[in-house]
Amino acid sequence: MGAGKTSAARDVAARLGTEPLDADAEIELRAGASIGEIFARDGEPAFRELEERVVLELLDRASDGQPVALGGGAVLSERVREALRAHTVVLLEVSHATAWQRAQHSGRPLAHDRDAFEALWASRQAVYADVADAFIAEGDRQAVVRALPALQQLAAGEPAVRLAWATSAGGDYPVWFGTWPDAGSQDVLISDDRVAGAVLGDWLAETPRLTFAAGEESKTLATAEGLWRALASRGATRRSRIIAVGGGVVGDMAGFVAASYQRGMPVVHVPTTIVAQVDSAYGGKTGVDLPEGKNYVGAYHQPEAVHVLHDVLATLPEEERAAGYAEVVKTALIAGGPLWERVRSGAPVDEDVVLACARTKLGVVAADERDGGLRQVLNLGHTVGHAIETETRYARYRHGEAVSLGLLAALRLSGQDELRGEVRTLLAAAGLPTELDPAIDPSAVAAATRADKKRVGEDTPFVLVRAPGDVVFGQHVAAADLLASVQELQR
Repeated sequence: MGAGKTSAARDVAARLGTEPLDADAEIELRAGASIGEIFARDGEPAFRELEERVVLELLDRASDGQPVALGGGAVLSERVREALRAHTVVLLEVSHATAWQRAQHSGRPLAHDRDAFEALWASRQAVYADVADAFIAEGDRQAVVRALPALQQLAAGEPAVRLAWATSAGGDYPVWFGTWPDAGSQDVLISDDRVAGAVLGDWLAETPRLTFAAGEESKTLATAEGLWRALASRGATRRSRIIAVGGGVVGDMAGFVAASYQRGMPVVHVPTTIVAQVDSAYGGKTGVDLPEGKNYVGAYHQPEAVHVLHDVLATLPEEERAAGYAEVVKTALIAGGPLWERVRSGAPVDEDVVLACARTKLGVVAADERDGGLRQVLNLGHTVGHAIETETRYARYRHGEAVSLGLLAALRLSGQDELRGEVRTLLAAAGLPTELDPAIDPSAVAAATRADKKRVGEDTPFVLVRAPGDVVFGQHVAAADLLASVQELQR
């Protein structure tokens, strides 16, 4: 309810020169009564029976490409879900707060009590995710129209491929799950020497390749200059395109080079690590490190597309898979709901978990591209994590390992002792560190948080957790409490 399905179907139909079909409108027409009146007169079971019959008829008669708007409860029917297998199903993402704001005065029979409404919203999320082929991040009304070419491509392609449409002020782009990108004659591939040997093989063998040494230590202005000059020597222009294949370091570096070379050129990301697939490949943040701090120089530069292939994760060493798991736990804490329940159960990081994490990140970025507010929640565990990386010159811990420690510190600062214990168990089971190297000075780590790039005044703001799904940003933390939380990591 309140996702904008009727308006979206009407807009898409207008673009395609056809008529939209609307299940709720057809039900009311046949019953000669509003949905609220049907509920009051006949009860919900009778309404669901009529809804199932009407939806099945609409799906059967819809011409190729004709949009059909379904009621929020239509997919609760097993027969409807089975019929939808022959169609491309698009889920319009909507937060429970937005849905309630739109639905509370609409006369809808299931939108009278907010707590019940939110419980209903939460109970349907897993069903929606399971049935959908495409996901449109919550944004403006025209997002579905802008996504139409990608949706048509999805409908004509392989059935196992799924699509998430990213929206932001800086531009929209498709995130493809299950397809490699095609390369053009002017494209240049950027990767690191580790990925080039383990993943690329003969793929895009005709495309020029630029590589640099793997690892955070290479994420510097010197490496960027080498890539800029290599592009220039090859005659690359703003109409060329970078295809970035690798993990978070490759994505940050290639994205920064793309953002700055000749004042901007397109970049396509092919993330090959868990960290990149669940988090860093989306949202347009690019950057390099300085000795003074992580990601101190960078730019926002949204990609042209992202291609996520779960199979490439099989090439990762076990310690790299573990490092990526920290970002999965972080994202699940932010999302709450079905994703957190799945992660806390110890479920493996499969295609569905990666997709759910990506959808969470895309939803946050759609609401706040440039860290003006909500996007800061994605920094959960990173303030102390980045400080640990900076203090150890990026040589002692992988990024995800540092975030693992940062999450535990953030949960201690949040006063969430029981949740901290649960998260500690998850991280330890994945092979992540839960204790800080005793050779590292906790006071130096605490001091390094003051150099965090999020700081705009005297204090560095922290992201704290009230409960899974209830994460707050911009929180003040006393210096003594911060130091104690880092010291505890050594005990």
